[in-house]
Amino acid sequence: MIMRDGVAIQLAARAQLMNLLNITLLPGVAFVVLLLIARRHWHHSAALVRCHVRGAVWASIWAGVLLGMVSISIVGMGGLTVPGTWVVLLLYFICCHSALILMALYAWSRAAAGQEFRYPLIGIRRW
Repeated sequence: MIMRDGVAIQLAARAQLMNLLNITLLPGVAFVVLLLIARRHWHHSAALVRCHVRGAVWASIWAGVLLGMVSISIVGMGGLTVPGTWVVLLLYFICCHSALILMALYAWSRAAAGQEFRYPLIGIRRW
């Protein structure tokens, strides 16, 4: 295992924590903070920081698309008055949101441990 710089680990963990907060407690507010972190550290010299900052931003954008746009599409196709639409919408939202939270928790734990992480399916290939 390669020892990592403590500051790099803190920056990586902070970026992933903002992603986690964005999809749980502080949507929008945590995303703005994440964007401020990304603006400052997008081209950081440590690969660990670049990996987690860029991954957290990308994951937050995908989370918004997956939760927002797909939910709007489900309602648009089914209509608000159809009970089946609500069943599909709730099942989709709960399952997708839970999966995103679990991935964000895992990414945060990897960042806190000083290890790189790439989100499956939605993760960027290079950082």
